[in-house]
Amino acid sequence: MKDVLRVGPFRRLLTGWTVGNIADSILFLTLAIWAKDLTGSSSAAGLVFFVLAAPVLLAPAIGLLADRMSRKRLLVIGNALAAVVALALLLVHDPHDVWIVYVVTFVYGTLGYVNGSAQGGLVRDMLPTEMLGSANSMLVTIDQGLRILTPAVGAALYVVWGGHALALVVAAMLAVAAVLLSLVRVTESAITDAEGEGEGGWSQITAGLRHLRSVPLLVRMVVTCAIAFGVVGFFDTALFEVVEKGLGMDAAFFGVLMSLQGAGSVIGGVTAAIALRRLGPARAQGAGLALIGCAGASIALWMLGIPLLPLIIAGCFLAGIGVPWMVVALITTRQRCTPPRLQGRVGAAMNVAMTVPQLASIAAGAALVVVVDYRILMIVAGAVLLACAVSLLTSRLPEPADAPDETPVVPDPAAPAVPAPAAVPSVTVEEPSTQR
Repeated sequence: MKDVLRVGPFRRLLTGWTVGNIADSILFLTLAIWAKDLTGSSSAAGLVFFVLAAPVLLAPAIGLLADRMSRKRLLVIGNALAAVVALALLLVHDPHDVWIVYVVTFVYGTLGYVNGSAQGGLVRDMLPTEMLGSANSMLVTIDQGLRILTPAVGAALYVVWGGHALALVVAAMLAVAAVLLSLVRVTESAITDAEGEGEGGWSQITAGLRHLRSVPLLVRMVVTCAIAFGVVGFFDTALFEVVEKGLGMDAAFFGVLMSLQGAGSVIGGVTAAIALRRLGPARAQGAGLALIGCAGASIALWMLGIPLLPLIIAGCFLAGIGVPWMVVALITTRQRCTPPRLQGRVGAAMNVAMTVPQLASIAAGAALVVVVDYRILMIVAGAVLLACAVSLLTSRLPEPADAPDETPVVPDPAAPAVPAPAAVPSVTVEEPSTQR
């Protein structure tokens, strides 16, 4: 990871992204708490998370936008608009204003997809191929590390100073992120389109899906991951039942388990590039899914007489390691196999393919836990995840060739040339990732 930090444009991008990510992490959980306080309803609080994920349906159009504009400019605009949107929370005063919380959540979630699509392509533009895995590993490590502390910090700020003060803090941080991102100097790839050029808007939007289907390894990884995400949502509800009925503890212990998962995710982020290099993309993703599946398999061991608490602790920690392995392998592979100006749309297609099944599984888990023993749900989810892992670990699909770079025609003023692999100490990494 040290080598990638020697690349100035990426270092500046990482700094701006980290500031924005802190603002995100502080705000997300607090919006749900605020909705709960305003209405007294847990359903109103849960609806915040649904509204936050709903913009995934706009992801294909957002991906096209990211492929048709300067990605640096889009990142700056996205963070600046997010700062303005956060300030709208100053208008929230009583239960009748809860709709403002939902509107802010939806717009904020939409801008998050804009930032994610733009950043993924920008990282691809500024780094040589062999550094993509290390860069993505670093992004995931920071993202997961922040999730350990920042939600609690946001909740504490909300309790002490209130929602309006928190909105001002978040808006200020996002404005700072926009300024920092404006200082990134990078020569972007050409704004051209190898697929869908000269065709209708729908054909251009779906070009990412067509490209995804044309790369056997990538489509295999995405489909397998989508199947896995179709049961991951069971854990969200079932783990509360495990804490209450299995361990006999208060629901607050769920937060302890999430902190353990976060600690595992930091380790997973640090080691993801190594796993990718040594195992290859499909097997690295398969290993990640296997580690996540251990959380469900631990329930089966408990039913055989092994104490539950150490099993759940180990399962959450291993799942934390597995998430970055899976994410880094998938996103890095996408970046390497996709032409620069299809990055946004291919990323959008992947988001839809995985987020929709996850949302469905969350809803299904919440309904099924009423009529199905939570232990059965955990075991089923674990079994499906392990089956998906085996299918990838035994995969013999050849690794695809890297997509060719396109001629850069959108230079940032005074931008230095993108470093060639020989210009920076090389890290041999098999494949590509990112989020906000």
